[in-house]
Amino acid sequence: MILLSLGNFFAILSIGIASNLDNAGASIAYGIRKIRIPWFSNFIISLMGFFLTLVGGIFGKWMALWLKPSIGNLIGMIVLVIIGICLLYPTLLNSKSVRYVSTSSPILKILRNKDELDLDGSKTLGFGESILLGISLSVNNLVGGFDVGVTHLSIWGISFISGVLSYVCVGLCAYLGSRFAAEKLGKQASFMAGILLILVGLHQIF
Repeated sequence: MILLSLGNFFAILSIGIASNLDNAGASIAYGIRKIRIPWFSNFIISLMGFFLTLVGGIFGKWMALWLKPSIGNLIGMIVLVIIGICLLYPTLLNSKSVRYVSTSSPILKILRNKDELDLDGSKTLGFGESILLGISLSVNNLVGGFDVGVTHLSIWGISFISGVLSYVCVGLCAYLGSRFAAEKLGKQASFMAGILLILVGLHQIF
Protein backbone atom coordinates (compact mmCIF):
# COMPACT_ATOMS: atom_id res chain seq x y z
CA MET A 1 0.00 0.00 0.00
CA ILE A 2 2.90 2.37 0.82
CA LEU A 3 4.54 1.66 -2.53
CA LEU A 4 1.24 2.26 -4.28
CA SER A 5 0.81 5.58 -2.48
CA LEU A 6 4.34 6.62 -3.41
CA GLY A 7 3.67 5.61 -7.00
CA ASN A 8 0.48 7.69 -7.09
CA PHE A 9 2.29 10.65 -5.57
CA PHE A 10 5.08 10.37 -8.13
CA ALA A 11 2.52 10.23 -10.98
CA ILE A 12 0.65 13.28 -9.66
CA LEU A 13 3.88 15.22 -9.08
CA SER A 14 5.17 14.36 -12.58
CA ILE A 15 1.93 15.50 -14.20
CA GLY A 16 2.00 18.69 -12.12
CA ILE A 17 5.57 19.45 -13.20
CA ALA A 18 4.87 18.69 -16.86
CA SER A 19 1.72 20.83 -16.80
CA ASN A 20 3.70 23.81 -15.51
CA LEU A 21 6.83 23.63 -17.66
CA ASP A 22 5.06 25.76 -20.24
CA ASN A 23 4.85 28.42 -17.54
CA ALA A 24 8.64 28.37 -17.36
CA GLY A 25 9.08 29.25 -21.03
CA ALA A 26 6.58 32.12 -20.92
CA SER A 27 7.91 33.49 -17.61
CA ILE A 28 11.51 33.45 -18.81
CA ALA A 29 10.39 35.39 -21.89
CA TYR A 30 8.74 38.00 -19.65
CA GLY A 31 11.87 38.24 -17.53
CA ILE A 32 14.09 38.75 -20.58
CA ARG A 33 11.79 41.57 -21.70
CA LYS A 34 11.92 43.10 -18.20
CA ILE A 35 8.16 42.73 -17.74
CA ARG A 36 7.32 42.44 -14.05
CA ILE A 37 4.94 39.79 -12.73
CA PRO A 38 3.82 41.04 -9.28
CA TRP A 39 3.01 38.48 -6.59
CA PHE A 40 -0.73 39.09 -6.93
CA SER A 41 -0.64 38.57 -10.70
CA ASN A 42 1.36 35.40 -10.12
CA PHE A 43 -1.27 34.29 -7.59
CA ILE A 44 -4.03 34.83 -10.18
CA ILE A 45 -2.09 32.75 -12.72
CA SER A 46 -1.64 29.91 -10.21
CA LEU A 47 -5.33 30.16 -9.24
CA MET A 48 -6.30 29.66 -12.89
CA GLY A 49 -4.04 26.61 -12.98
CA PHE A 50 -5.64 25.22 -9.83
CA PHE A 51 -9.18 25.83 -11.07
CA LEU A 52 -8.72 24.39 -14.57
CA THR A 53 -6.87 21.36 -13.18
CA LEU A 54 -9.81 20.77 -10.85
CA VAL A 55 -12.32 21.15 -13.71
CA GLY A 56 -10.40 18.63 -15.82
CA GLY A 57 -10.14 16.28 -12.84
CA ILE A 58 -13.88 16.42 -12.09
CA PHE A 59 -14.70 15.66 -15.71
CA GLY A 60 -12.20 12.79 -15.77
CA LYS A 61 -13.56 11.39 -12.50
CA TRP A 62 -17.11 11.55 -13.89
CA MET A 63 -16.03 9.61 -16.97
CA ALA A 64 -14.27 7.07 -14.76
CA LEU A 65 -17.63 6.17 -13.17
CA TRP A 66 -18.66 4.57 -16.46
CA LEU A 67 -15.34 2.97 -17.38
CA LYS A 68 -13.32 0.03 -16.19
CA PRO A 69 -10.06 1.09 -14.47
CA SER A 70 -8.02 -0.45 -17.29
CA ILE A 71 -9.95 1.55 -19.90
CA GLY A 72 -9.51 4.71 -17.82
CA ASN A 73 -5.77 4.14 -17.67
CA LEU A 74 -5.68 3.57 -21.43
CA ILE A 75 -7.60 6.79 -22.14
CA GLY A 76 -5.35 8.72 -19.77
CA MET A 77 -2.26 7.33 -21.48
CA ILE A 78 -3.56 8.22 -24.95
CA VAL A 79 -4.43 11.79 -23.92
CA LEU A 80 -1.04 12.42 -22.28
CA VAL A 81 0.95 10.90 -25.15
CA ILE A 82 -0.96 12.95 -27.75
CA ILE A 83 -0.42 16.19 -25.83
CA GLY A 84 3.22 15.26 -25.28
CA ILE A 85 3.76 14.67 -29.00
CA CYS A 86 2.15 18.03 -29.81
CA LEU A 87 4.54 19.74 -27.41
CA LEU A 88 7.51 17.95 -28.96
CA TYR A 89 6.61 19.18 -32.42
CA PRO A 90 5.52 22.82 -32.00
CA THR A 91 5.96 23.39 -35.73
CA LEU A 92 2.80 21.33 -36.25
CA LEU A 93 0.92 24.02 -34.33
CA ASN A 94 2.49 26.87 -36.28
CA SER A 95 1.22 26.02 -39.75
CA LYS A 96 0.00 28.75 -42.05
CA SER A 97 -3.62 27.82 -41.51
CA VAL A 98 -3.31 27.99 -37.72
CA ARG A 99 -1.41 31.26 -37.92
CA TYR A 100 -4.12 32.75 -40.11
CA VAL A 101 -6.83 31.80 -37.66
CA SER A 102 -4.88 33.08 -34.68
CA THR A 103 -4.24 36.48 -36.24
CA SER A 104 -7.87 36.88 -37.32
CA SER A 105 -9.16 36.03 -33.84
CA PRO A 106 -7.91 38.19 -30.94
CA ILE A 107 -8.78 35.48 -28.40
CA LEU A 108 -6.83 32.76 -30.21
CA LYS A 109 -3.94 35.15 -30.80
CA ILE A 110 -3.73 35.82 -27.05
CA LEU A 111 -3.88 32.13 -26.21
CA ARG A 112 -1.11 31.28 -28.68
CA ASN A 113 1.26 34.18 -27.90
CA LYS A 114 1.59 33.60 -24.16
CA ASP A 115 4.74 35.70 -23.87
CA GLU A 116 3.18 38.77 -25.48
CA LEU A 117 0.39 39.61 -23.05
CA ASP A 118 1.62 42.98 -21.81
CA LEU A 119 -1.29 44.54 -23.67
CA ASP A 120 -0.96 48.06 -22.28
CA GLY A 121 2.83 48.23 -22.63
CA SER A 122 3.25 49.05 -18.93
CA LYS A 123 6.07 46.51 -18.41
CA THR A 124 3.98 45.11 -15.54
CA LEU A 125 1.46 42.28 -15.82
CA GLY A 126 -1.89 43.64 -14.65
CA PHE A 127 -4.97 41.90 -13.26
CA GLY A 128 -6.77 41.31 -16.57
CA GLU A 129 -3.54 40.31 -18.32
CA SER A 130 -2.73 37.80 -15.57
CA ILE A 131 -6.17 36.17 -15.98
CA LEU A 132 -5.64 35.81 -19.74
CA LEU A 133 -2.12 34.47 -19.23
CA GLY A 134 -3.29 32.09 -16.51
CA ILE A 135 -5.97 30.62 -18.78
CA SER A 136 -3.62 30.28 -21.74
CA LEU A 137 -0.98 28.56 -19.60
CA SER A 138 -3.49 26.20 -17.98
CA VAL A 139 -4.51 24.17 -21.04
CA ASN A 140 -1.96 21.52 -20.04
CA ASN A 141 -3.36 21.62 -16.49
CA LEU A 142 -6.83 20.87 -17.83
CA VAL A 143 -5.48 17.78 -19.59
CA GLY A 144 -3.40 16.74 -16.58
CA GLY A 145 -6.40 17.04 -14.29
CA PHE A 146 -8.50 14.95 -16.67
CA ASP A 147 -5.86 12.22 -16.70
CA VAL A 148 -5.70 12.14 -12.89
CA GLY A 149 -9.48 11.97 -12.63
CA VAL A 150 -9.95 9.22 -15.20
CA THR A 151 -7.20 7.10 -13.62
CA HIS A 152 -8.75 7.38 -10.11
CA LEU A 153 -5.98 9.50 -8.58
CA SER A 154 -6.53 12.48 -6.27
CA ILE A 155 -7.94 15.45 -8.19
CA TRP A 156 -7.52 17.73 -5.18
CA GLY A 157 -3.92 16.62 -4.85
CA ILE A 158 -3.06 17.40 -8.48
CA SER A 159 -4.97 20.71 -8.32
CA PHE A 160 -3.09 21.85 -5.23
CA ILE A 161 0.28 20.71 -6.56
CA SER A 162 -0.36 22.38 -9.93
CA GLY A 163 -1.28 25.66 -8.26
CA VAL A 164 1.78 25.68 -5.99
CA LEU A 165 4.16 24.64 -8.78
CA SER A 166 2.69 27.31 -11.05
CA TYR A 167 3.36 30.05 -8.49
CA VAL A 168 6.92 28.86 -7.84
CA CYS A 169 7.70 28.27 -11.51
CA VAL A 170 6.42 31.64 -12.75
CA GLY A 171 8.17 33.60 -10.01
CA LEU A 172 11.49 31.75 -10.27
CA CYS A 173 11.66 31.64 -14.06
CA ALA A 174 10.72 35.31 -14.47
CA TYR A 175 13.61 36.10 -12.12
CA LEU A 176 16.00 33.85 -14.06
CA GLY A 177 14.95 35.47 -17.31
CA SER A 178 15.53 39.00 -16.03
CA ARG A 179 18.77 38.16 -14.24
CA PHE A 180 20.46 35.72 -16.60
CA ALA A 181 18.52 36.05 -19.88
CA ALA A 182 18.00 32.26 -19.91
CA GLU A 183 16.43 32.20 -23.39
CA LYS A 184 17.66 28.70 -24.29
CA LEU A 185 16.10 27.25 -21.15
CA GLY A 186 12.77 28.82 -22.04
CA LYS A 187 12.83 27.35 -25.54
CA GLN A 188 13.42 23.85 -24.13
CA ALA A 189 10.52 24.02 -21.65
CA SER A 190 7.85 22.71 -24.05
CA PHE A 191 10.16 19.93 -25.25
CA MET A 192 10.84 18.77 -21.68
CA ALA A 193 7.12 18.95 -20.85
CA GLY A 194 6.32 16.79 -23.88
CA ILE A 195 8.87 14.13 -22.91
CA LEU A 196 7.62 14.03 -19.31
CA LEU A 197 3.94 13.74 -20.32
CA ILE A 198 4.72 10.87 -22.70
CA LEU A 199 6.72 9.01 -20.02
CA VAL A 200 3.96 9.45 -17.42
CA GLY A 201 1.33 8.31 -19.91
CA LEU A 202 3.26 5.19 -20.88
CA HIS A 203 3.95 4.43 -17.20
CA GLN A 204 0.19 4.24 -16.56
CA ILE A 205 -0.07 1.23 -18.85
CA PHE A 206 3.32 -0.47 -18.64
